[in-house]
Amino acid sequence: MFYSPRGIPNLPDLTHPNELIEFGSKLLTVLGVLALFILALGIVIALLSIALRRAEPEQAIFVGEWVVRYSALLRGCQHGVVIVAILVSGFFLCSTLANRYHHWEQDRVVQVAQSVAGLRLEQAAPQVRYVIEEPYTYTTTVKGKPVQIEDTRQVNRWLALSSSDIEVKIDQIPNLQDRRNNYRIDFAADYKVTNSLAEAEELFFEVREPYSYSLLQDFRVEREGERLNPTNPGNYSFPLRLEPGQSTSFRVTYQAQGGPRWIYTAGKELVSNFRLTVQANFPKADFASGIAPTETKVEGKSTVFTWRFEDNVSVLNPFGVFTATDPVRNTGVIPRLLLLAPGLFLWWLLLLYLSVPLHLRNLMIAGGIFFACLLTLTYLSRVMNAQLAWTGISLVLLVLVWGLGKTRYTSSAAVVCTIAGAILPVFGLLVPYTGLTLSLAGLLSTVWLAVRNWYGLWQINLAD
Repeated sequence: MFYSPRGIPNLPDLTHPNELIEFGSKLLTVLGVLALFILALGIVIALLSIALRRAEPEQAIFVGEWVVRYSALLRGCQHGVVIVAILVSGFFLCSTLANRYHHWEQDRVVQVAQSVAGLRLEQAAPQVRYVIEEPYTYTTTVKGKPVQIEDTRQVNRWLALSSSDIEVKIDQIPNLQDRRNNYRIDFAADYKVTNSLAEAEELFFEVREPYSYSLLQDFRVEREGERLNPTNPGNYSFPLRLEPGQSTSFRVTYQAQGGPRWIYTAGKELVSNFRLTVQANFPKADFASGIAPTETKVEGKSTVFTWRFEDNVSVLNPFGVFTATDPVRNTGVIPRLLLLAPGLFLWWLLLLYLSVPLHLRNLMIAGGIFFACLLTLTYLSRVMNAQLAWTGISLVLLVLVWGLGKTRYTSSAAVVCTIAGAILPVFGLLVPYTGLTLSLAGLLSTVWLAVRNWYGLWQINLAD
């Protein structure tokens, strides 16, 4: 049973209308409270200015300082409001993309699992049964007294097969209805039975039909070239009588169709003179159940697996073949990056503020470029390697950031900030060595700020 893919739990997704409406109502409430606070503060300062207009010069200076601070607060609020708006918008954009990408990854995993899912075709080794009479004792009650009764009962015993020579050809049939790859089996096996008992016995050669087939045809059992017909339909138990040391041979053949895995089980019995050859006529065939084949040979698009045992061997696991699938690697990398994207944007923005003059217009453009690059990375990573895609996007980002400054020094500073605060951290979340890469990016950021502010290098004229 396969569950339908779902997004990341408790994460906002703007493709859901109810979440979008809830987010809009909360945003309006927060903006209203912030506007009322700024307006109330301005009204208070204005009233103080009117009340103290004819006051002493010291009080006038005090009010003037508050007016100047209020003006600075309003200018700072512009940047703060823009930054908060970019962060909130970027967070909801990235959370939506993370949900969609997680859903796509899980859907891909389900598709791969469905292609190899289904019941396995299983063929059990035939058994050679004989019946003996065994004495036993049981207790019963006669006239209220316990009495022990000695009697005999029939008990089944089994002989091991003298030799087994099995050849199987497997073709893969795509099932377009449920996107699975079913198997078509051509089975042929020769078995030799020898009476290893000290006296002649009435033996029964019992063979079973394969389990979990969707189609079974031409099921035949032959003894010494002569076809045997079952007494009851589906009951393939054939009696034979052999003298001590006498041998006979049986041949079992059939064609079947079933699930995308075929196995042969020996029933935890000893096997000797055993040879199983499986020819898989499809790519990506591999052996199942952990028993490595004695010999593996690739012939064009076919793979031939051979298991061979000469002496007595006890086999607990079954032999088998299945279709291997390409592993689904690096799942969860892009969703993790998208969830941390607002923090990376703040990292980059802090470096820019401490390194170059950043106006309100440039702030909005930088935010748009950053999240547009992440949006491009999200969809490019579906069709190509994410690290290679980010390399190309980084080159475009560096070219765009170069125009942030009006002089060569300002542009160089913006490029260094972008490498340390945006490109390397994103790379760190894409590569396996995340901690090392983020540490190098953090070290580069602090070194750059120290060189820029403490040692007076890369001095930039604020008039730019």
